[in-house]
Amino acid sequence: MTPRTSVQLFTVKDALDADLDGTLAEIARRGFTAVEPYDFVRRADTLADSLRAADLAAPTGHAFLASTTFVNPDGSDTETPVPTPEQVFDAAEALGMTTVIDPYTHPNRWETREQIEETARRLNAAAEVAAGRGLRVGYHNHAHELEASFDGVTGLEVLAEALDPRVVLEVDLYWAARAGVDPVALLTRLGDRVVAVHVKDGTLDPDAVAAYPPADQVPAGAGVVPLDAALDAASALEYAIVEFDAFSGDLFAAIEQSRVFLDERTAL
Repeated sequence: MTPRTSVQLFTVKDALDADLDGTLAEIARRGFTAVEPYDFVRRADTLADSLRAADLAAPTGHAFLASTTFVNPDGSDTETPVPTPEQVFDAAEALGMTTVIDPYTHPNRWETREQIEETARRLNAAAEVAAGRGLRVGYHNHAHELEASFDGVTGLEVLAEALDPRVVLEVDLYWAARAGVDPVALLTRLGDRVVAVHVKDGTLDPDAVAAYPPADQVPAGAGVVPLDAALDAASALEYAIVEFDAFSGDLFAAIEQSRVFLDERTAL
């Protein structure tokens, strides 16, 4: 099965906040038919209308399910409560999603197996609620889940072992490589659990990756992350999702270049 190409809307967060309709129309003009929304509960109805106007689908989306308060992209905590799973799934249904993916848990929750098992318990509970509504739950990694190691097993793999089989994974290929883990070997070990990947590339230049947000990210195929081999290793892939945490150039040109990279793979 050829995975569906999408783009994570966090990539264009500033443009999205300034002009929701215009930004989604530009994404469609760049050749995308699907997007992955983030923080979508607060604007589900408005977003649904804008997606319809741009003829874009949102089969997957990011929302916190294993945390009680929002965590900022830089890992700092807030005291702002997250929506309940029921609110998340109501919004997901309004947007036509089939899979809701938890985007982040704080690094200090990956220091022991017991902490990881507690995260798994929360995701499993959310998956039980989701299943009753015809939805799936997933988890998306950054670097810290893979930098954590227990007897030679990465924290992400410890999580996978503790998850209900219904909970899927979305592997961020850049963050895996950034953590010093071979994305190809990781995907091979995780097998059919992985239904989505973030197709994100970078130079992994030590000075650039030390910054936040990272300063080394480039269009797919232009960096050193082994995207081709990783995509080949993903045996149950449904979604290939373009994303940039940051990019100093023309973001819309960069996401289009990344889409072309994926389309050219499909054409081979």
